[in-house]
Amino acid sequence: MNGDKWTLVTPEIYLRALGETLQMLGVSLVLGSLLGIVLGAVLALTRRGGVLQSTPVNLILGAVVNLTRSLPFIILLVAILPFTRLLVGTSIGVWAAIVPLTVMIAPYIGRLVENSLLEVPAGVVEAARSMGASPLQIFWRFLLPEARGSLILALTIATVGLVDATAMAGTVGAGGIGDLALSYGYQRYDGFAMVITCVTLIVLVQGIQAIGSTLARRFRRR
Repeated sequence: MNGDKWTLVTPEIYLRALGETLQMLGVSLVLGSLLGIVLGAVLALTRRGGVLQSTPVNLILGAVVNLTRSLPFIILLVAILPFTRLLVGTSIGVWAAIVPLTVMIAPYIGRLVENSLLEVPAGVVEAARSMGASPLQIFWRFLLPEARGSLILALTIATVGLVDATAMAGTVGAGGIGDLALSYGYQRYDGFAMVITCVTLIVLVQGIQAIGSTLARRFRRR
């Protein structure tokens, strides 16, 4: 197919956009997962009856998580622009998008992690306590191993949601596949750009889901 005739999107443009999307996805997922696991662990451990029961901490942290999750990503992105500029020195581009993406996904992962940890039978925690395990040991050596299958599924769900957000970030100057769809598919009426954008996102999401489901089945304890 002649690129000049059928589409304005060259292989270089497409690969650059794909690379930007993968960069946004990878960095924000790692940062968001680290923060989310901490948030989820604190929420699970400080709830009523938890290993580190603390109602004030649980209520305050829960309120912050719920508040952040209540904001649509596009509004959150705009709302924290000053914070983004403070961290990375700009409000456009890949790194500027990573900040709101991380802020968006961390609380979401936190709630998913909390739910996964709460699925662990109470008997596991009681057994750990009877052996004299510290709260950190209970979390690291008992809760996490027991919940690993559920945690993998939770992170898979979060990753799929993050793919959607990276595409949305592209429409506001972050680059990536979303910017490709807007700049070429919509503004320049390039049908091929829209097709390749849709196909790329479908393949990416299906691949993530397949890998996540496979790993979850392998590590889930029967």
